[in-house]
Amino acid sequence: MIFDWTQWTTVPVIFINLKIIYLVSKMIKHMKFNKNLAAIHAYLCGDGYVVKNPLTQKHTYYRIGLRNTNITLLKDFQEKFTRVFGIRPILTFERCQIGNRKIYESLTENESYYSYEWELPQLSRENLKSWLRAFFDCEGWVENKPGKSRLIGLECCNATGLKSVQQALMRFGIRSQIKKRPGRTIWRLTICGLDNLNVYSKNIGFVHPTKKQKLTAAIDSYKSYWWQIPTTKSELLEFVMDKGKLRKSRQLLRLLSIKRDNLEYIKKALNKHHIHSKLFGPWKNNTGSLYYCLTISMTEVNTWKEQVRQKS
Repeated sequence: MIFDWTQWTTVPVIFINLKIIYLVSKMIKHMKFNKNLAAIHAYLCGDGYVVKNPLTQKHTYYRIGLRNTNITLLKDFQEKFTRVFGIRPILTFERCQIGNRKIYESLTENESYYSYEWELPQLSRENLKSWLRAFFDCEGWVENKPGKSRLIGLECCNATGLKSVQQALMRFGIRSQIKKRPGRTIWRLTICGLDNLNVYSKNIGFVHPTKKQKLTAAIDSYKSYWWQIPTTKSELLEFVMDKGKLRKSRQLLRLLSIKRDNLEYIKKALNKHHIHSKLFGPWKNNTGSLYYCLTISMTEVNTWKEQVRQKS
């Protein structure tokens, strides 16, 4: 069982070398998850560790910590840990950790934090938000490819744990998919669609600044489903160059959209200026979303550019 040290009523506390040692005559109140402890648990299941020295090693140690390249997450873990356990972990390069036998024993009494073994605890709705946020901050990512795919993804080698995450997301009305990666013992969970991304953002969100920014951008990119297609040759060229991406291997300019009508309107506009293009799709990306593709030969694009330049 895990204990929240701030929830205990104990005999007098002794302070030695600025480290807090709790002398407990009787445990009046057992651990009760709060938002901070829920987040700590998720951090440890994600990029954290709760370890002790091997039996074969003479030097004894007990370590609890978080490894991450993002300083915001490390500081968040540090602050929450301090609030719960009354001891401040040490923040170093890409790591925040502390050595403490009592906390180690409490954390590991009925819990495992190893990648293949961790379990999502039974939590209230509010505490579950904190757990999911911390876990996705560690293990998740945001993909934003307007017109092709926008999603939150998370990969894990713990299939049972990931299934429990999927069920937890459903408590907030967030639908997701889980697929096993071919040839690997890794499963991927994806959250797609504007409604699901919105609900995730409002109820769970990210502390990780880059992921938070990407999620906002992904949601904002849904605001314009339909393209306003210019009619003049020069404006149409500028529009196509802005929306399109060059595939160098085939020398094709490719425009992608989840709306076929957008590409059909562009194709009609191109035809009026005698510019040849090809429309393909629907195609399915690796998350199951459908999209369409319009291609224009770069030979035609370069001729088009020269014609516009001569008229300007």
